[in-house]
Amino acid sequence: MKKYILLFFTFFFCAALSSQEKSKAFKSGERLRYKMSYSGFLRAGTAILEVDEKELNGKKVFHTKGSGWTSGMIKWFFEVDDKYESYFDKDTIKPYLFKRKINEGGYKKHRITSFNHVSNRAYTQDFTLQKDTSVAFFNVQDMLSSFYYLRGRDVKSMKKGEEIAIDMFMDSQVYPFKLRFLGRELLKTKFGKINTMIFRPLVQSGRIFKAQESVTLWITDDANKIPIKMKADLAVGSLRADLEQYKGLANPFIKK
Repeated sequence: MKKYILLFFTFFFCAALSSQEKSKAFKSGERLRYKMSYSGFLRAGTAILEVDEKELNGKKVFHTKGSGWTSGMIKWFFEVDDKYESYFDKDTIKPYLFKRKINEGGYKKHRITSFNHVSNRAYTQDFTLQKDTSVAFFNVQDMLSSFYYLRGRDVKSMKKGEEIAIDMFMDSQVYPFKLRFLGRELLKTKFGKINTMIFRPLVQSGRIFKAQESVTLWITDDANKIPIKMKADLAVGSLRADLEQYKGLANPFIKK
């Protein structure tokens, strides 16, 4: 279960894609709430993504927060309480500061990473292991800034089978990720029928995950490009996340 909670936060955050040719894909005040369920019917938990404008070291930045927790019967067997924060540049989306504090069934991590874009080094404080590390990087995003960075990509002309690559900094390492475009679908949701783009996250083998995971993402095919559904096939059943509530979108949410 822990593996798929991490899959949710890793892939879900980095899979929202959009074109900003005529308008911004997001703005301060956006808030997305997701219902997580096991096999599509048993509520497993909740995840929330939100972004606001803040000030960091005298500079106006975007401050994003991601949180997720288990609930109901699932919480009895596996309790999750995860919190993520990212501060990134409003124009370039370069990350300045990333915070991660998780508790997944007793497995805990508490880390703060600061990114120096002059020296191209990331400095991580690990409060759980009482250890500091310094890692060189080039053109990376953290787990949350990836979500907003990729929303600025132009994907309108993507063809089935094409991929988008991104390097993500996580746990004091740089991980190469790819998103493969699978096609389009008119998806039935609680909000009505929504035009969506379908992606599958891929990761390099030999690291945290297998070379290809059975994870599928549905992204709204509009100017917002928000994840509206995620499904991860498990050995038994599946883990699913569906958009439950939204507010503060930068553009109209187009429904059929």
